[in-house]
Amino acid sequence: MGITPKTRLTVEEYLELERTSETRHEYLDGEVFEMVGARENHTLIIGNLVAVLHPQLRRPLCRLYQIDMRVKVSATGLYTYPDVVVRCGTPEFEGSGRATLLNPTLIIEVLTPSTEAYDRGDKFRHYRAIPTLQEYVLISQNNPRIERYLRQNDNTWLFTDATGLDAELELPSIGCTLPLARVYKQVDFEAQD
Repeated sequence: MGITPKTRLTVEEYLELERTSETRHEYLDGEVFEMVGARENHTLIIGNLVAVLHPQLRRPLCRLYQIDMRVKVSATGLYTYPDVVVRCGTPEFEGSGRATLLNPTLIIEVLTPSTEAYDRGDKFRHYRAIPTLQEYVLISQNNPRIERYLRQNDNTWLFTDATGLDAELELPSIGCTLPLARVYKQVDFEAQD
């Protein structure tokens, strides 16, 4: 089934497509968007994130998911696949399956040239509508820089960034630290395309 941004599907048709498709798709308001495969640096950063975060996750009921955990923003209807998701507390999934998470605590996106504006803008607007989301993290592929948005008690978002391979960034929502040298291990900043 060829999918283009103009093809309109119901949620049920979209979920059936995802069950049978070899590629992942984002869904919003009946529109389906194919998610393009990742390049080497993107994949390395995600692997490094999992390697850094997994041993630090000591809070009970915290689980780390990468790439293939679908998240639904119930308030807006967006279905998407963040690069890394951490859920703490009792899991909430849509329907009887465990394929669509409803209550992420932390979402991390590795920025690409084709998605950076969306990840910073409309996608973050959708994510802010998730009541359980406490942190949103954006990771550059072009240079060692990680940006964090931390939800405050008044529902505003506090921005912090860490730059340079000697820097570290705290993730208070999950009690972990991201040392940039480890997040960017083996990443070749010159190999951009």
